[in-house]
Formats: sequence, structure tokens, C-alpha cells
Amino acid sequence: MKAQDLSKAKTPELRASLAALERAAAMARKIAIQTDTALVIMQDGKVIRIPADQLRRDEQNGKTP
Repeated sequence: MKAQDLSKAKTPELRASLAALERAAAMARKIAIQTDTALVIMQDGKVIRIPADQLRRDEQNGKTP
């Protein structure tokens, strides 16, 4: 389901789910930086490992995946 689809969802829970996912992703990045561990994501059907040092650089540059 795409973000645009979620904004048109019938139930308030489903409409709020995108914000919840974004908060969870931000928390995962924060914890990965604090514990110096990699973040593993799925992007374009591939498993991507993002090391903590890359997450720190991205955070300093205002970038987030």
C-alpha cells in the first residue's frame, strides 16, 4: 500500500499507520547509532545493510532513508 492510499483509508488506524511506521524507522535508526550496529532494510527487493557510521553521517547531513 502506498502513502497516498493510506491517507484515503477508511479506518483511522490505517490512516495513522504511516506515521507510526515513520516513528518506528526513526527509533530504529537512533538505536542503531547508539548501539553501533547496522540497520538492515529492504530496498527495491534487495536486503541492504547500512552501517552505524553511515547512519551518523546521514543524520549530520540531514538525510534519512
